[in-house]
Amino acid sequence: MRTEEDLLAARHVVRAATLALGFGIVDQTRIVTAASELVRNAYIHGGGGALTLMLLDRPGARGLRLVVSDEGPGIQDVQQALTDGYTTGAGLGHGLGGARRLMDDFRVESAPGGGTTVTATRWTTP
Repeated sequence: MRTEEDLLAARHVVRAATLALGFGIVDQTRIVTAASELVRNAYIHGGGGALTLMLLDRPGARGLRLVVSDEGPGIQDVQQALTDGYTTGAGLGHGLGGARRLMDDFRVESAPGGGTTVTATRWTTP
């Protein structure tokens, strides 16, 4: 994700994946919203990045895993960054924590100077 157009393309790819997996409209919106926030963060704060989608199957459920990574400056304090109202930019500070609430599983790996990788998964039953 290096341009604004890449962010829009990411939204479309994620939406298509949610449709292919049979997510309902509410879960589609949750996943696309979370993906939008994560890729925008990688673009703005990480200087660009990559989005990887994984289609998952387990007994009785299907899932979509988003892995968003960048090679930016990293996050000084991940717990603080997940707190509503915390921002390092001009936003409201609800993005990262909001994305976490929209997904079933959510993990942030980051180190100052070492980039950031966010892995987020949402499950549905077929």
